[in-house]
Amino acid sequence: MKIGKKIKFLRIKNGLTQEELADRSELSKGFISQLERDLTSPSIATLVDILECLGTNLKEFFSEEYNEKICFSKNDFFVTNNNELKHDIYWIVPNSQKNRMEPIMVYLQGGGKTFKENPHEGEEFGYVISGSIYLNLGSRKIRVKKGESFYFSPETDHYIENTSKHVEACVIWVSTPPNF
Repeated sequence: MKIGKKIKFLRIKNGLTQEELADRSELSKGFISQLERDLTSPSIATLVDILECLGTNLKEFFSEEYNEKICFSKNDFFVTNNNELKHDIYWIVPNSQKNRMEPIMVYLQGGGKTFKENPHEGEEFGYVISGSIYLNLGSRKIRVKKGESFYFSPETDHYIENTSKHVEACVIWVSTPPNF
């Protein structure tokens, strides 16, 4: 069992940041980060303290029974806003970093764009729900309109942008492995 992966799952499920969990369990944010990446192991006493902060105990934590959530609503979404780049990103499947793919919903205001992603292994897929976007793959710029999709291997820098001045664009974007 990957202890760190399960702790991260419980932390996100409880709506806590690494810093909040660290404060509640009287540990450093760096320790929590290393623990979640399985770079360090906690003592039993420290694990008990962390699990208490996450609303569980050793018996439940190490139980093989696991009720995985399958259906998610807006209340489960995690949202980040970037006013500078004029985008909102909705993680529509919480904790998807633990899965093989990670879907997000991106709202791009007029003139908005996402961060430039570096090349990585895997595949990416997107579907434009509304508006239109440009998919930038290295030096290539491909227009993708409402009702169209894109699919590529991310072997070069890539991002999406909305060049419209007034029309918002909405895109479902899926990356495998999780990269957002």
